[in-house]
Amino acid sequence: MSTYGSLHEKEGRHVLVFERKYSCSPETVFRFITEPNYFTQWYPFATGDMDLSVGGKIKFNDGEGSIYEGVITELDPPKSFCFQEGNDVLVMSINVAVEGCTLTFSHTFDDREMAIYIAAGWHRCLDVFGQLIDGRAIEWEDNALELREYYKKKFI
Repeated sequence: MSTYGSLHEKEGRHVLVFERKYSCSPETVFRFITEPNYFTQWYPFATGDMDLSVGGKIKFNDGEGSIYEGVITELDPPKSFCFQEGNDVLVMSINVAVEGCTLTFSHTFDDREMAIYIAAGWHRCLDVFGQLIDGRAIEWEDNALELREYYKKKFI
């Protein structure tokens, strides 16, 4: 299974999809996705302020003084966690697999020109997510430029 994302179109919008396999239970992956102390370590701009319920708010801070919110649209432990952040839709689905589970992470957005940047960003975030799940120290690899080049060749 490739760790790279793929880009699709759905209803006139762009959908970036990543699939990652983990050797732990769906419950463990779900906990690392939804518990604020883990969420803030891999999800960009997350503040840890999260009302974990359908309709609940997730607060983000862009680091430049702007606080904004996402709204949880689906919560089905340990299978799915979805929320809307502005016009963007984030869907995290977990399925049982041989010797663990598979996380399918998708981000639906409008601006195709941003696809290579969004893909490189999520690729890096999901790499860190994997480090957390594996109990390793978090190390943000300095690979954003290389990933943007890869996705530019793949998507354009």
